[in-house]
Amino acid sequence: MAKSQLTASDYVHLHNHTQYSLLDGLTRVPDLVEFVKEQGMEAVAMTDHGTLSGAIEFYKEANGKAIKPIIGIETYVAARKHTDKDPQKDKNRFHLILLAMNNQGYENLMRLSTIANLDGYYYFPRIDHDLLEKYNEGIIATSACLGGEIGDALKNEDYQGAKEIATWYKTVFGDRYYLEIQDHGHPNAPSHNAEQKLVNEQIFKLGKELDIPVVLTCDAHYLKHEDQEAHEILLCVGTGAFLSDEKRMSLKDFELHVIPPNELIARWGDEHPEVITNSKKIADRCQVDIELGKILIPKFPVPKGKTEKSYLHELVWQGLAWRYGNIPLDKRDSIAVTDAKKTLTKDIIERAEYELGVMDEMGYNGYFLIVQDFINWGKDQGVIFGPGRGSAAGSIVSYAIRITEIDPMKYQLMFERFLNPHRISMPDIDIDIQDTRRDEVIQYCVDKYGKDRVANIVTFGRMFARNAVRDVSRVLQVPYAEADRLAKMIPQPIQGRHVPLKISLAEDPDLKREYETNETSKKVLDEALVLEGTVRSHGVHAAGVVIAPDDIVKFVPLEMAQKGVVSTQYPMGPVEELGLLKMDSLGLSNLTIIKTALSIVKRLYDN
Repeated sequence: MAKSQLTASDYVHLHNHTQYSLLDGLTRVPDLVEFVKEQGMEAVAMTDHGTLSGAIEFYKEANGKAIKPIIGIETYVAARKHTDKDPQKDKNRFHLILLAMNNQGYENLMRLSTIANLDGYYYFPRIDHDLLEKYNEGIIATSACLGGEIGDALKNEDYQGAKEIATWYKTVFGDRYYLEIQDHGHPNAPSHNAEQKLVNEQIFKLGKELDIPVVLTCDAHYLKHEDQEAHEILLCVGTGAFLSDEKRMSLKDFELHVIPPNELIARWGDEHPEVITNSKKIADRCQVDIELGKILIPKFPVPKGKTEKSYLHELVWQGLAWRYGNIPLDKRDSIAVTDAKKTLTKDIIERAEYELGVMDEMGYNGYFLIVQDFINWGKDQGVIFGPGRGSAAGSIVSYAIRITEIDPMKYQLMFERFLNPHRISMPDIDIDIQDTRRDEVIQYCVDKYGKDRVANIVTFGRMFARNAVRDVSRVLQVPYAEADRLAKMIPQPIQGRHVPLKISLAEDPDLKREYETNETSKKVLDEALVLEGTVRSHGVHAAGVVIAPDDIVKFVPLEMAQKGVVSTQYPMGPVEELGLLKMDSLGLSNLTIIKTALSIVKRLYDN
């Protein structure tokens, strides 16, 4: 197909880094999708460094704009085995693009990313050739940038080595392996341009010799050409360098923006139209369908002869007899349901039957069994829990089975604030627990359901307006006093919500005047506007823990967000959208203080 016949829809960007490439990618997912839509393209890939953290956000955003989402990752391939961590031999690693063709490929991406982060982490999350042989089904691989195995060999004039590597990948992936060329040299970097051009020529030769198709990618790290300096500042934030440092990590010799398709067609459409059309062929081979909004609750191990429904009902009626019918705690578990009901008033029976009916209809019997189980285990071990926070306190079922300690009948609390039969959503029970023993309760869940089914949930720290101003100021070496003054001119969050810098500049007269009259402040604020909202760090959510009905990696990829703590790569929102059971157990020091005080009182006065 000649260049004149090619259009924007014939090209697909297959190598893109978003802000989830931590402190390396600058592009926001919505901005990437919007740009692709505006350019008349039909699909786009997301390939962050070593993580799938943004996959669900990307999937939803793209589908919402009628753009096909291609879920991928730029993984790191270890020089030897992914578990080898010799400082002398294993610091080198090579880039490789992996794209999910279908749901099996998506699951394999989650598996590979999890292994890389949990077992193969050495400076970077790494996999190896053995893992690629085992988990390549449903995946398309492309050779990545100059940092890939092929690019590295060709840079070092090792054509035979590159040929052997490409042959191995073709053997493993078959027609699902492509060679990448790139074209993002900066006009002021002739040496890099020459190197990339030479490697591209060798890749064309290699592709022809081995019958491996070649595809053009951009290795985009930011959205627009004018974002390059902001991206350099982001790199400095990540490395602790100043922008003026000559020896700092820099990508200024590369044009790593999302190049408009018509510009790429103009460069390559006449001589090598296949590198344009091959991108579309790859996209056409990819179709991942992720079901959101379903319910994925683990099966609770009930006593023989009982169902989740019958067992929950039994526990509830026994609990109500204890709470309202003056049945002693030590006799609660032995009372028959019919006898338990005889101890209760009509309004309590009607309320309980209504709530149980809603829970059964919505499919949440197992959920309540799981939550009451670990709370009751904890209470039996002497762990202090809060009496009930949030809408769950409006449930008489929760009160009956000791999830909460607040009587909803006495305080006339509404059940519908907690569970509404007309609004299908997973129950959300906020559990407060003494902070020194929270890990014991989580370990109980791990022991009961399996360590392959339980994980903490990741959380991301973002560069909001004040922090963005401080970070940019440090990188630009603005004196601390000046930076502090400027940051404090930005309004504080309102009810926990950060005011966007753009709005502050428009509505705050002092900040607007500062922007218009102070060149240094203008520079800082301009760059902060680009960086604002970017992911700056990741860690473990203070409360969130997920329990999956099967191997958790079938649903979400995992990482080590904090030393020794396994967490999901997906944050709270996507975990909930996938329908996984989420425990909100917040460790509170005040409960530990209460526990300590009670122990002291007991020791002093209990004779």
